[in-house]
Amino acid sequence: MACPQKPSLPAHLAQEPSDLPPNTHPLPRTGQLAALLTGLRNKETSRGAFVFYADRVNRLLVEEGLNHLPVLEKCLEYNGVGFEGKICGVSIMRAGESMEAGLRECCRAVRIGKILIQRDEETALAKLFYAKLPEDIADRYCLLLDPMLATGGSAIKAIEVLIDHGVPQERIIFLNLVSCPEGLRAMYDAYPQVKIVTAWVDEALNEQKYIVPGLGDFGDRYFTSR
Repeated sequence: MACPQKPSLPAHLAQEPSDLPPNTHPLPRTGQLAALLTGLRNKETSRGAFVFYADRVNRLLVEEGLNHLPVLEKCLEYNGVGFEGKICGVSIMRAGESMEAGLRECCRAVRIGKILIQRDEETALAKLFYAKLPEDIADRYCLLLDPMLATGGSAIKAIEVLIDHGVPQERIIFLNLVSCPEGLRAMYDAYPQVKIVTAWVDEALNEQKYIVPGLGDFGDRYFTSR
């Protein structure tokens, strides 16, 4: 008897952009992931449900991000592997803090730094306001956390901060929930050796520089009760 086939996604959901930069690694477009994103995009989703869906996707992102870290062979009573170096997380406040729980669930006792970046109203450029990072961050692989990638300005500035603290590009993995082609290209143009693991690549930015279709203000929906 033939095995039943898995149901396929509608064509408009299954199709990923074909011209993604080579440092971008989207999660596989499964029915589960599409359903979670559908819940996140629905403006009627309650905060409790939004947090649940977001935490599920964040866990998938962290697990895939860890797959991109180098490993070393370990010979005990059997042949295995272990991560090549120490790991830390760095969240771009405040929305990136929503991803910290998923990282802690996958990496026990992981150290986490924080970066606060906001747009300068006079120049419209991303400006660093605060950074608290592990003292030995230059010796660690960094998982940079921020759920939304629109123009890429904040993420690019955060990567600049990490590099200024001695972290090489190739040791940075940017974990992101929803991105767009424009932001991905900007990231690649600025830092081509930084790997990007994203759950979903949306259509584009609109004239107001919002992601289409997007899911609203992630930080407000995750942290503000209603």
